[in-house]
This record gives sequence, structure tokens and C-alpha cells, in this order.
Amino acid sequence: MLDDGLKTKGGEATRDYHALNAMLNLYDEAGHIRFDADRQAARHYFLTHVNRNTVFFHSLDEKLGYLVEEGYYEAAVLDQYPREFLHRIWDAAYARKFRFPTFLGAFKYYTSYTLKTRDGQRYLERFEDRVVMVALALAQGDEDLAMRLMDEIVTGRFQPATPTFLNAGKAQRGELISCFLLRVEDNMESIGRAINSSLQLSKRGGGVALMLTNIREHGAPIKGIENQSSGIIPVMKLLEDSFSYANQLGARQGAGAVYLNAHHPDILRFLDTKRENADEKIRIKTLSLGVVIPDVTFELAKRDEEMYLFSPHDVERVYGKAFSEISVTEKYREMVDDDRIAKKKIRARRFFEIVAEIQFESGYPYIMFEDTVNRANPVAGRISMSNLCSEILQVNEASEFDEDLGYRRLGTDISCNLGSMNIAKAMDGGDLAASVGVAVRALTAVSDMSSIDSVPSVRRGNDESHAIGLGQMNLHGYLARERIHYDSPEALDFTSVYFAAVLYHALDASNAIARERKQSFRGFEASRYADGSFFDKYVERDWLPDTDGTRALFEASGIALPTREDWARLRDAVIADGLYNRNLQAVPPTGSISYINNATSSIHPIASKIEIRKEGKIGRVYYPAPFMNNDNLEYYRDAYEIGPKAIIDVYAAATEHVDQGLSLTLFFRDTATTRDINRAQIYAWRKGIKTIYYVRLRQMALEGTEVQGCVSCTL
Repeated sequence: MLDDGLKTKGGEATRDYHALNAMLNLYDEAGHIRFDADRQAARHYFLTHVNRNTVFFHSLDEKLGYLVEEGYYEAAVLDQYPREFLHRIWDAAYARKFRFPTFLGAFKYYTSYTLKTRDGQRYLERFEDRVVMVALALAQGDEDLAMRLMDEIVTGRFQPATPTFLNAGKAQRGELISCFLLRVEDNMESIGRAINSSLQLSKRGGGVALMLTNIREHGAPIKGIENQSSGIIPVMKLLEDSFSYANQLGARQGAGAVYLNAHHPDILRFLDTKRENADEKIRIKTLSLGVVIPDVTFELAKRDEEMYLFSPHDVERVYGKAFSEISVTEKYREMVDDDRIAKKKIRARRFFEIVAEIQFESGYPYIMFEDTVNRANPVAGRISMSNLCSEILQVNEASEFDEDLGYRRLGTDISCNLGSMNIAKAMDGGDLAASVGVAVRALTAVSDMSSIDSVPSVRRGNDESHAIGLGQMNLHGYLARERIHYDSPEALDFTSVYFAAVLYHALDASNAIARERKQSFRGFEASRYADGSFFDKYVERDWLPDTDGTRALFEASGIALPTREDWARLRDAVIADGLYNRNLQAVPPTGSISYINNATSSIHPIASKIEIRKEGKIGRVYYPAPFMNNDNLEYYRDAYEIGPKAIIDVYAAATEHVDQGLSLTLFFRDTATTRDINRAQIYAWRKGIKTIYYVRLRQMALEGTEVQGCVSCTL
């Protein structure tokens, strides 16, 4: 018989929800996982903690009046709507009778999201209240959109990223944006401005990635004097200290990442900063590293040739543009033969061995496959970096500065406007077009409402691109619920068909916004959308199910899939009226929002059937994989069992329909070697994967505890 967790204290019976939750880690007498214990833990958490610590109001009017007068809610958000509508949307939200199905979901929401009194001791919102305020804020006075968005969020079909869900509608709030990407050029003014921008963005809660490819290498000449440049390591040290300093009032460590091209002369020094035995003078502890690898690097390794590393300063001097704007693959032989460009060489295979060694030790570096990314890029310009979670892939433009760090020429940098759909709930909803359409409008509102004046290049980039990143989560949970193995032909078929359909509806929604506002993103005319070539592969064949299992899933859901005729009509509409959003999709490694949404993270497999998290002072908290029960455990093989090849296959099926990237983590068993990691990297490159996020070995995640993920996008 299941222990109900009753405890007696001072004659009053209380229920220990922590003890009930912990029973997930203990089998019952029949050898079954105690799923009911976690459901009881969630109920007891509300009965013994949430309800007792929630401020009571007699009516909605009393609640809203108090929260506005006391400076908790932003009055301007509520003033956009008639009082009658506010009552209607709140009544509708509570009528959905939302319940957290897991203890961790409820715990995450009440510790990380809900509005609290200023002493942090009592709750002023329930889940429905937060949902409604987010919907009202993002709908900006549009009653129909507000009601639809509320329904999408409260039913779990769409979930805004943490900065949006946490801050929207609050009077004292942070930014709605998740993360930022900055270029750094080869001059002191650009470096100084980048450090200042990182401080400004970090204090506002955003993770920041910086591209260092254009900075001259260690020992390069300055003003013609040889051996003067200190290279990129001191810049990395300055950035790491900046992120540590801007720690958001001690609430959270600042988060930063730096990207470097594989053919930069400092690449080995860059990688060495993450070695376990690195000298403290160069060791980088908290900054994330990413390496940009062009196709030619793989070709050189295949032929066991040496790879040349080129001085960024000389490249810019010869070609008249920054190293990051050069295709190393296209210009490689030309640069090798050009005596004006200083260069050195290492063995290409040794480079890949070192990358695998560092990944084996630390999980870093992230990898961006430069040519794959740029071949898939539908807009003008080169993509030369990614972000803290390796899913943002956008074009940015260099700024030029005066000596006082003022802008001589204002370029464009990147901000991430993120939110994710729950694949299972979206399929259950039966109207994928409506769900995607509302999500695109919600994320567009995040972009429209965001003005990062402290970093003008970020503001300009956001204002001109209207770029968003619609993500997905709960793929493994959905497949397992439907009794489909993650590494099966049906899973690949479903992933391809689903992501093609999401792309169609996202483009359709952006086209509708452009038509309504009579405005497209800057540069639309030079894009592959404008000339129609982007749509070629969608009008030449139907992206419909090939397997009976996938066909049955869509038939059961009632979701109509676009045909090639639909794609042709959409192509013509886009050519005629444009697109409002330059970028539409990016799949981040969803973390906290997965828990409150009862979803598996992103589209990768679960890391363990019962995940163990360490949550502050509370200690260990246990989270069961969504939809798992004692009858369907075989469909919940974890990522280490499934292995990197099958995961890469699934991500490749999704990637061809995603204009930006997907945070792909590779999982290896504890018997893996660096050779296995190299093989997986090569396989990913050949399959058209754009980026690799972390590399995880089973030994890195003992007892199922979560390894720290991307600060900016998972939270």
C-alpha cells in the first residue's frame, strides 16, 4: 500500500510532498514505478503550501486594483481592455481547470515564475493569472488575439520562453528577450564596446554570445610592429570577468559564449582554455566556447592533410572585408597561395582529435558547421556565429566606432525572441495552423515590444528583422505516448512531416502580418523568399506521411497537411506581399518551461526515465518523463541508450524545415572514446546538421542528475 506521506507536527497533520515526490525513485512491491506518489505530491504541495501562502482576494476587481495600486501589475496593459473583457478572459482561463500533473512542474512555477509579495513569502498569482497577464500584454489590446493566446498557453500548446512568461505584464520587470549575439571587430573600440554591451545585456537578464573570429591572433603585428598582439585569450578573460560581475543582483550568474573560426591562428589556444589541467592564466571556467568549422576542414582531414590558419588582420587587408565575411572553403587555396597573408599550419586530423578531447573532458566546444548553415540561409549576408544554446543562426553586420566608442556606423546585432510549442498538445489540439499562427503573432509582439536602447546595434537588428524563434518540445514524450520508438522510421517520418507543416503555417502567418502592416523585413527583396526559390523543394513534391503510423497520427488529430498546391499558393502570396519576420524558427534546449508544460525537453530523447534535479535548498526533486506509465516503459529508452546516430537522424529530419538551428546535444555511453565523438561529428556534418550543442557522456550525469544547460534559453 502506498504511503501517503502523512506526518504529524504539533498535533496537526501535514503532508510531506518532498517525501512523496522522492518515492518516484523507489519501486513498489511489484517492481513498478510509483507514478501516483508524484501526483499526490503535486496535490499536497498545493494543499499544504501553495493555498496557505497565496494572498486571498474577494473578487477579480479587488485583486487587479490592489496589484496595480501597489505597483505589481503594469496599469497600461490592463487599460487596453474593457473591464468586461478582463472578467471574461479570466473566467475563461479558470474554466479550463488547469492542474499541474507533476510536482516539479508546480514547484518550478511557484518558485521561478509566479508574482510574489516583495518579501518573497506569499504568492499573488496562480498559474491562470500569469497566463492571462502574458496574453494581455502580448496581444496589445487585441481582444481576439488575447483570448486565443490565453487558450494556447493554458492548454499547453504554446509556451513563451522564461523572460517573456516571467516578466510580461509586471510593472517592475526585466526584458522579454532570452539572449543576444554580438560581433566583435579587430580594433580596441569594438572590443571595448562589446564588453560594455555585454555588461548592459547581462544585467538585464540575457545571455550574450560574441564572435571573436575577426580579432588578430597572438603575436600578430600592431601598426607594423611585430609580436605585439595579445590575441583573443585576454579578451575572453575580460568577458568572463564582466559576466561574473553583472550577476543580476546576485540572482543568477551572467552567461556568455564566444565563437571562433577553426582556421583562426589562436584556435588551439582557444580550445586549451577548457582543458582540466589548463594553466590558471589562460583557463576559462564559466565562458562557453563555440567553434565555427567550414567544409574544407573536413575535406582536409579526410585526405589527412595539413590545415592552414590565416591571420584575420591580413585577410581583411587583402580582401577588404573581415575574416568572418570570407568563405574559408571557397577562398582556402587562394589564401594558402597568397604570400601577403600570414599563416601557420596544423594537421587537420589532429585538430579534430583535440576538439573531441576537449569535448570528452568538458562538453565544449559547441560546433557550427559554417557552410551548411550558409547554404541553408534564405536571406542575404553571411552567418558567422551562433548563441549560448547554438540554435540562433542569423546575419549580423559590423558597426564602426569613433575613439569615444560612439557609433561612426551603426551595424546590426541579434536578439532572440523565443517560445516553444508542445508537440503532443499541438497534435491533440487538432488545429496546427491556428496554434502556429497565434504563436508567431505572440513572438512578433515580443520583438515589437523590445527596445534595447543600451545597445543600439541590437535594437536596430531587432527593429529591422523582426526575427523570432518558434521552437518545439515534447517530441519523445509524444512519440512514446503513441507507442512509437524514437529511433524508428515512423519517428523520422513524423518529424519531417510535422516540421514541414509548422514551417508552412509559420510562413503563412508572417505573410499575413506583412500584408496587414504593409511591411516586410529589411532585405526581403534580396532573399530567396522574394524570388520564390526557397519554395522549390516544397512545390516539387508533397511532404506528406510515408508510413502508415504517421499517417494515422495526423488522421486521428484531424490536422490537414499542406500539399504542393498549397505551397505554390503560399509562394505566390509571399512574392506578392512579403514576410514580416526575417527568421521564424529556432529550437532551443527547453528547460524550466518543459517542466511546467509537462514536456520532454526540445526534440531530443529523455536523459533518464526519472530525472533527478537539484533545486536550491530543497535538494533533490524527481521528474517522471511525460506520459510514462508502467505499461509503456519500453518506449522511453534514454538518450545514452539510443545513441548519437539516431538522434542526429531525427534532428536532420527536422533541420531541413527550420530556417535557423536546433540545439542538438550528443549523448554517449560511458564506454565512448574520442574516436566515437569524431565519428558522430562527421556523421552530423554529412547529414546536414547545422550545429552541435553539448557532448554528454553517461559519466557526466551520474544518477540521472541534470548537467547544467544553457542559461539563457532553457530557463
